[in-house]
Amino acid sequence: MVHIAKWKMVAILLICLAGIIFALPNMFDDKKLDTFPNWFPKKQINLGLDLQGGSSILLEVDVNNVVKEHYGAIASSLRKDLRAKKIGYLNLKAASDKVSFTLRNPGDEQTARKIIRSAAPDTDILVVNDEVSIILTEPALIEMKKTSIKQSIEIIRRRVDETGTLDPSIQRQGDDRILLQVPGLSDPRRVKELLGKTVKMSFHLGNESVSVSDARAGRLPSDSVLLPYEDRQQGLSSYVIFKEALVTGDMLIDARPGNDQNGRPAVTFKLKSIGAKKFGEATAANVGRPFAIVLDNKVISVANINEPIYGGNVQITGSYTVQEASDMSLLLRAGALPAKLTPLEERTVGPELGADSVKAGEYATVYSIVFIAVFMLLAYSLFGFFANISLALNLTMLVAALSALQATLTLPGIAGIALTLGMAVDANVLIYERIREEVRNGKNPLGAIDIGFTSAMRTIIDSNVTTLIGAALLFQFGTGPIRGFAVTLTLGIVISMFTAITLTRLIVVQWYKWQKPKTLPL
Repeated sequence: MVHIAKWKMVAILLICLAGIIFALPNMFDDKKLDTFPNWFPKKQINLGLDLQGGSSILLEVDVNNVVKEHYGAIASSLRKDLRAKKIGYLNLKAASDKVSFTLRNPGDEQTARKIIRSAAPDTDILVVNDEVSIILTEPALIEMKKTSIKQSIEIIRRRVDETGTLDPSIQRQGDDRILLQVPGLSDPRRVKELLGKTVKMSFHLGNESVSVSDARAGRLPSDSVLLPYEDRQQGLSSYVIFKEALVTGDMLIDARPGNDQNGRPAVTFKLKSIGAKKFGEATAANVGRPFAIVLDNKVISVANINEPIYGGNVQITGSYTVQEASDMSLLLRAGALPAKLTPLEERTVGPELGADSVKAGEYATVYSIVFIAVFMLLAYSLFGFFANISLALNLTMLVAALSALQATLTLPGIAGIALTLGMAVDANVLIYERIREEVRNGKNPLGAIDIGFTSAMRTIIDSNVTTLIGAALLFQFGTGPIRGFAVTLTLGIVISMFTAITLTRLIVVQWYKWQKPKTLPL
């Protein structure tokens, strides 16, 4: 136990040094940090709504309306396909839970099933007395609701970003609710106005006859417009398109990420029958020309029309990464199927209350450190001083971890820190008491230290693992501030095990090698 390999000593010291470096940005303001070298960490702990002040809105997502719209799209597609195959039907209609129609000729059932399978593969087909009912399968229904929540979160994030606020917290609550917290924004009406906007998506032909520089200089035809566009490869920041839209977003049924024939990331989307017809005619007349996808008056993608595209199934290929293709498909779906967001609860926290909370949290943390440090010194003398060094580094590394992970610190999170500091020395107490016991039993100092650290290890691990299980359950089933408490508690436990066991042992071993005492100052 006395011998600690040099590489372990170096690793322990480097981890402690990294903790100090990553915690330092919290000691300075933003202006001061800007003067630091580029390699120096500049991330600080994010303060939550209850510490910084701001607005909190609980939103309900109308997922049932999304399902209803999907059934409507299926019904629209079936009308075209059934007529094309000359299948007679009556009362084709879409409800909130199914699509139904009656076959004129019962002998057409098998052909109708094939058409339905092609138009809506993720459905169950029930036929009773020639009445056909088309119902989404349970997995498809669950996936659609999950997707609508993701789309809504993406819409909310895009809207809130326009306010210029930093680090909004957007969390899913239950099956159909979203909790939006915007630190620093004191007027929730502004957020609701932004969320009330309709996502506008459209497809336009690119106007390559006009350069961006000419458009910026005012030499722009009346039928064209210059829109923002970020193209990292070509370094473009704007793009010229024709004002007239080939297809609008309300004609889009679905969009999914995938791969083209060469294995490159691509986005595939499906259009409604009307949109498919318009897009087919437009692409046939403009082969070889570029077209742009516009979302909220911003060009998000530009692709070339390589061939006429009929049938409504469109694939966009370009210089995309897998993540970019996934993000674009999500944006396209969000534009096509925006779910209605209904505010259920609003709450505004003033910055004064947040400042009081921060001050109270600071007092609690400082008092915790002082009382624990005094107790350890009185109870364990020099070894208590060693434990206090570990305690100080424990707090430093906890701040560093929260900063590096960009975790949001809430008032319960501060409570978690205070609790963690108390628990941090628990391992030292177990070790020191075991060393005392071995000394009373006649062990020499070296033997007592050895047994103290090795024997107490199992108890320390067991007690911390049980607490970690509780923290994991809090994080899994809790929301908002409860999760913040669980995060700080988990980080604190993991770091305290490192500082109490590894760091304290290193300090004690090095002290023993230096002093070689006859008795231990416990």
